[in-house]
Amino acid sequence: MRKVILFIVPFCTVLLFKVSLLNAQDLVATFGKEVPWQNVVEAGDVSGESVKWFQVNTEPETWRIEEDILVCTGLPIGVIRSEKEYENFIMHIEWRHMEAGGNSGTFVWSKAEPGENRLPDGVEVQMLELDWVNQNIRNGEKPPIAYVHGELFGVGGVEIVPDNPRGVRSKSVENRCKGKGEWNTYDVVCVDGTVKLSVNGKFVNGISKSSQKKGYICLEAEGAEIHFRNIKIVELP
Repeated sequence: MRKVILFIVPFCTVLLFKVSLLNAQDLVATFGKEVPWQNVVEAGDVSGESVKWFQVNTEPETWRIEEDILVCTGLPIGVIRSEKEYENFIMHIEWRHMEAGGNSGTFVWSKAEPGENRLPDGVEVQMLELDWVNQNIRNGEKPPIAYVHGELFGVGGVEIVPDNPRGVRSKSVENRCKGKGEWNTYDVVCVDGTVKLSVNGKFVNGISKSSQKKGYICLEAEGAEIHFRNIKIVELP
């Protein structure tokens, strides 16, 4: 059945367990609402299922819910994953970094199995705070500003074809992300190996021909505090 996320539950339940082992299946948080797409199209009943996120390789204290915000401390580096795998879907997600140069992202079509760097495979939708380019000067040169405005790339052996190549990555054609403390909105459309990314209301990036096109959605902790809200998933045929 095709489904839609319509709105976020304002008060969500957090279930935290003992320190988790690698690839544990502990429930981290119930955050979001999933409703049948027909109900939205027909403006009918909006009842549905909550979205559950499960521990992979972070810690219970890494994630907490404060009213309608999912707070990630960033440590240890790792991810949580969606309850189920998705193939064709639209994801709406809002995020803000709380530290200059903060690093995070979301993975789509992932196996949710961490590699040597504690992060999984899939297609990463990057979420970087704007000062990252100033804090990561290498060989006397700053990374290009495009790096922090919603790059898309395959990780863990996943191959993609970038719409806007920057090496093996795809860069946004317009710089639209906001800095520390400000909310950013990503709309991510994932269909049959193609991903299109809208940043703050405008589609500016994409990839195609992903070698992996079904899997979990992961949220990333990568060293800095980041907040998420209004996570909505529309499941497509």
